[in-house]
Amino acid sequence: MEKPFTFIDTHAHLDGEEFNDDRDEVVARAKAAGISHIFIPAIDLQSVGTVLQTCSRYPGYALPMIGLHPEEVRQDWRQVLSQMKAMLPSHPFIAIGEVGLDYYWSREFEQEQLQAFEEQVRWSVETRLPLMIHCRKAQNEMVRLLRNYESELPGGVFHCFTGNAHEAEELLQFERFVLGIGGVLTFKKSHLPEVLPQSVPLQRIVLETDSPYMAPVPMRGKRNESAFVGHVLKRLAESYQVSEEEVARITNQNVERVFGTIDGLKNE
Repeated sequence: MEKPFTFIDTHAHLDGEEFNDDRDEVVARAKAAGISHIFIPAIDLQSVGTVLQTCSRYPGYALPMIGLHPEEVRQDWRQVLSQMKAMLPSHPFIAIGEVGLDYYWSREFEQEQLQAFEEQVRWSVETRLPLMIHCRKAQNEMVRLLRNYESELPGGVFHCFTGNAHEAEELLQFERFVLGIGGVLTFKKSHLPEVLPQSVPLQRIVLETDSPYMAPVPMRGKRNESAFVGHVLKRLAESYQVSEEEVARITNQNVERVFGTIDGLKNE
């Protein structure tokens, strides 16, 4: 059943090959589920093209970001970023992302990741586009780097937050940033339903799927898609003991605060 209010998936890899066979149907289901917009991050140079192509297919609905994902950082990161930077002025990107640090699997490119991340943080300062930040096993390094630019940064999203109260408190010190909350909130062993209401005001949260990854319960194990963000919204409403409509209204306001005014964003 279509909801009488709309909300936003701020992070979905809709350009991915996982959606090549039924992308139109995925978007149709998202719209039917009440999703007013889908924000699509890039992860490497090739994906900037597929992101822009996907967004041109759904104009005003799917909105593009540009960035080099930390797991895609290699020795050639300078050339990659040079080519990306040249694209910035000529396309309507809404954010610099998905960027950040990821030392989960390996620290092989630790210094390259730090340098590439810092370069893209500077883009955010220069362009006034917010950051969409991916961080795994590297919060200390990320926070240390961001503090050097804190007063200059326009804001952004700490994507896929799954941390504890202390980690939330540290991230919320960046006052123009919000936490992206996705399917992990619904997992049986997740501590987020307790951590978030105690540590994070609803005014500092945005919704996301990270589809096709990390589908929420009861869709866990399936390919994730934007329509499923409604399960995240429902669990947030239960955790904060407010209505689903209130979660949609507040998280929409948060998106607008971070990303600027987007057509059709407001619930009238």
